[in-house]
Amino acid sequence: MTMGFLAVCLTVMVPAIVSALSQGWATVAAVHGMSRQPEAANEIRTTLLVALAFMEALTLFCFVVAILIWVKL
Repeated sequence: MTMGFLAVCLTVMVPAIVSALSQGWATVAAVHGMSRQPEAANEIRTTLLVALAFMEALTLFCFVVAILIWVKL
């Protein structure tokens, strides 16, 4: 039972931490790119928002998996 709760915690915690770090890194790179090429800012912003949405979606999928694991305990 304890290992199951540990699995649920890790299933939520690890993707959340990695997603937060990845989103921060992607945002820093996008802002740096926009500062170097202001004329491409709209394209960079659009690409950044799509990438951030995919990163967040993967985190939410992991949350759903954690809930499914928790229900099975």
